[in-house]
Amino acid sequence: MFAAVILTIAIVALFQFALYYWRAVLAGVASQPVSEQVLEAVHLEAGEFAGEDFERLSSLHDMTPELKGGDGGLGVVGAYYKIVKSMGAAFGKMSPAVASWSEREGALCARYAAVRIDRRLQANLAQAAALRSC
Repeated sequence: MFAAVILTIAIVALFQFALYYWRAVLAGVASQPVSEQVLEAVHLEAGEFAGEDFERLSSLHDMTPELKGGDGGLGVVGAYYKIVKSMGAAFGKMSPAVASWSEREGALCARYAAVRIDRRLQANLAQAAALRSC
């Protein structure tokens, strides 16, 4: 019985650590600069992202090809965005703090998607330049 309790605590702690690590990676990628080309494509002149921009950016990400192959779509971030938005819709009216948190996390997801689009664009341009130089 005691071993089962320790195992449960260890699994919960490991899951919590993995979640915090994943969130730190998400924030790290989202903190990178976004090019003017991507901001113009999404019609964001000031570069201020909001949670509602994620859907637009996600559809733009799906339309941009990945020439080199690799890590594909937004998968887990899209699921995280949906969870955050549903929590904001469910509990945001009762607690303004939850609504504010939901909006901040949605904006973080949108910025992450913009950085990923920018990376794809830069990789595709580099690949095209390499093909032209041959």
